[in-house]
Amino acid sequence: MDLETFSPGSGLLEPRAALRSDAPALDLNGTWRFRLSPTANVPDDFAQPAFDDAGWDELPVPSHWNLHGHGAPAYTNVDFPIPVDPPRVPDENPTGDYRRVFDLPEGWTGGRLRFEGADSFARVWLNGHELGFWTGSRLPAEFDAGPYLRPGRNVLAVRVHQWSAASYLEDQDMWWMPGIFRDVTLTRSSADVFVRASYADGRGTLGFEGSGTLSVPELGVADLAPGAEVTLEVEPWTAETPRLYDAVLTLPEETVRLRVGFRTISIVDGVLLANGRPLLFKGVNRHEFHPESGRTLTYETMREDVLLMKRHNVNAVRTSHYPPHPDFLDLCDELGLWVIDECDLETHGFGMIGWRGNPTDDPRYADALLDRMRRMVERDKNHPSIIMWSLGNEAGVGRNLAVMSDWTRERDPSRPIHYEGDRSCAHTDVYSRMYASHAEVELIGRQEEAPLDDPELDARRRGMPFMQCEYAHAMGNGPGGLAEYQELFEKYPRLAGGFIWEWIDHGLAHPEYEYAYGGDYGEPVHDSNFVIDGLVFPDRTPSPGLIDLKKVFEPVRFEFGDGVVRVVNGYGFADLSHLEFLATVEADGEPVAEHRLTVPAEGGEVKLPAGSGTGEVWLTVRAVLAADQPWAGAGHEVAWGQVLLSPLIGEAVEGAPATWTAGLVRDGGEISVGSVGGSAFDLETGRLVRLFGVEVEGPRLGLWRAPTDNDTYGGLAGKWRGLGLHRLTHRVDEVEIGDALTVRTRVAPAATDAGMRATYTWTASDGGLELRVDVEPEGDWADPIPRLGLDMSLPAGAVEHVTWFGRGPGEAYPDTGMAARVGRWRASLEEFQTPYVFPQENGHRADVRWADLGAFTVRGFPVFGLTARPWSAFDLDRARHRPDLVPGERVHLGLDLAQQGIGTATCGPGALPVYDLRAGRTTFRLRFEPS
Repeated sequence: MDLETFSPGSGLLEPRAALRSDAPALDLNGTWRFRLSPTANVPDDFAQPAFDDAGWDELPVPSHWNLHGHGAPAYTNVDFPIPVDPPRVPDENPTGDYRRVFDLPEGWTGGRLRFEGADSFARVWLNGHELGFWTGSRLPAEFDAGPYLRPGRNVLAVRVHQWSAASYLEDQDMWWMPGIFRDVTLTRSSADVFVRASYADGRGTLGFEGSGTLSVPELGVADLAPGAEVTLEVEPWTAETPRLYDAVLTLPEETVRLRVGFRTISIVDGVLLANGRPLLFKGVNRHEFHPESGRTLTYETMREDVLLMKRHNVNAVRTSHYPPHPDFLDLCDELGLWVIDECDLETHGFGMIGWRGNPTDDPRYADALLDRMRRMVERDKNHPSIIMWSLGNEAGVGRNLAVMSDWTRERDPSRPIHYEGDRSCAHTDVYSRMYASHAEVELIGRQEEAPLDDPELDARRRGMPFMQCEYAHAMGNGPGGLAEYQELFEKYPRLAGGFIWEWIDHGLAHPEYEYAYGGDYGEPVHDSNFVIDGLVFPDRTPSPGLIDLKKVFEPVRFEFGDGVVRVVNGYGFADLSHLEFLATVEADGEPVAEHRLTVPAEGGEVKLPAGSGTGEVWLTVRAVLAADQPWAGAGHEVAWGQVLLSPLIGEAVEGAPATWTAGLVRDGGEISVGSVGGSAFDLETGRLVRLFGVEVEGPRLGLWRAPTDNDTYGGLAGKWRGLGLHRLTHRVDEVEIGDALTVRTRVAPAATDAGMRATYTWTASDGGLELRVDVEPEGDWADPIPRLGLDMSLPAGAVEHVTWFGRGPGEAYPDTGMAARVGRWRASLEEFQTPYVFPQENGHRADVRWADLGAFTVRGFPVFGLTARPWSAFDLDRARHRPDLVPGERVHLGLDLAQQGIGTATCGPGALPVYDLRAGRTTFRLRFEPS
């Protein structure tokens, strides 16, 4: 069968550029007739115009059929969901038959049928005549329709098979979703053009390959002939300054409109340059995804992605791991993003069998791999935003890489070639890695990385720029370590930055789970929630990881000194003249004064206004857009910095605690506090049972947190469970009543001699209660612990909102939360949670000075960490989807001294050692006051 052929297609016209033409075109998107069969061996009589499809279903095109009730999606990261036996495929091969009837306008002659994408093997008929077949799911295919078009009624039929020999080339860590999922058009356009627009020394050089003549009215260029060149004064295109010039290609049968950007990409002395200046990627990897339509995206959704990226200081996109819809590239040209355009190729599943039979090294697949590269390059060659071609992703090594690379160099020598999977970099121009640790990245930056065995290849690679095509895996809570990576990228010129994995959580909308991931559709082979690994949630709400990334990627830095701030321009191609700078003074989180700062366009040292106010005084400097930009309105915050003008207020932990200012009263089984109304302790256990009239449980020492994805995949969660930190027992050794209430306890899991001595010392003064906790570990604590804090609970309804002075408004952990600034914040209990698709530890507010919980206020000495939840950490741990979390009868508080770092161990390094929470002797203090 053709399904098992190595050929990429038949009957296809030569690939050409995606262009906007005035040639007549018919949009064939819409409602098609559809039939799904469980196998591929189905008669093809449906392609005949007279076939009766009245009993068929209807299906929108473009779409994936398994998102419309025909079968179900399946997710794998690496493993193929079919036996690895190329080019053979299973008999169970879902096959979708499509029919579309359309009327040809009067006078129409000739034309091409253009399909922008169909997964994974499609055959097409027009009026009963077979035009051919194609593979390469995310690449366009065109067929000559002219000989078979009829006046009036025409019948277009397409058969799509889910599995084919081409499926072995498309193992790209995403949902397996077949169908015609991109646009279908009948067009009279046949134009092709390759515009070459370079830039050097303030001047642009323009030429083109193709037919017709090219005009750029704004530059005074008229009727430029193919092969001719003109050099003239222009403004260059960059992601920061995306200057485009409208051009017109005039042909006898049509007129094509293009947008031209002048720019030159080069590599000099191992440094990646754009227009002669160093280029630093602050990038993300982007799959095409929508929770309801899969890889079928509207223009509005694509534009939303680009706007979100720009507003969060992202400057680059790697199109992982296939060419995107061409409209997305138009948006990158217009709004300004550097793009690495990646071929529709990944064979990762062969790595699970030692790369045996890998198509990358199989000469029978050579034509298919080259075809995919050609179709991408030809389609996208006119986009100034594309500054690098990528041969694919995680496809191992092999002879076919050379075939792809050699053709691409000859066709387009103006763009470097990328591929990460071959460490020798024999066929690339950049050295690319995934998830290299901070330490290794620094060695590479210093050109001190481990050598290759081949001295010639090693010397060649050491002369290349380095980039992380994937790093900081954004799965669940995290990623941690972003700031440390960015410091390295900015320190060493060889380092060209990198691309976060990845942009969006691939959670499919689900009636029961809200968002589904691998296994939720009963797939026998799946990779669970590994597809939930984005910087934005499925509905494109920014996660805390994206908010942090915006801070880390800021193009402006603030360095504070004695009464001055040095404003550092971190843009590569723009000055600061489009920004205005505001300085705000706050005392204990309340605004005191605001000033405008005059900052030179090139940056520099600026005098700061004098601080005023009592208490803890902070000065915040913000860089905001001075006027509307195409991607954000005036006033949009681009960068900020803070400096403390007066010392942090809070008592040191050392020293003797205060003593009771009024006696303790034994009242039955309780100890009441005479000077603190409505507060009492249990006589036998010494545990607080009532606080300012509110019934409470705790506080008592807690070490557990619901593991994050990074805790789980990095192995820490398994060690914690193995030690029993999720099932601690608490023993009271002594309750002593004197100048203070002292409760000595031991907290430990079963089956080990490791434990924690915790001594609680309670005192009262000025109508409040103060608590000192002394902790001393016993036994062997070899691994970091989840957290060190106090667990407390109150009746539901006792806490509805939280107002706090500390870092906010969002969550922060030791190696995350760069975007959390000191201030006074307020959030509802619901807003205090971060709704990760896969529930896990979240919502921790850091460096809290005080928090008003409604029922009472907690103060730190000087600070503490705070979580507040309508469910416990154990409920959070048990949950697998958002709807599993149902508010209970208690509100659960975590009052923390410290938390373990987050890291990126789902794929990459764990938390840096400095962020590991090790058991040790420690003391912390809190004060409880009436609200």
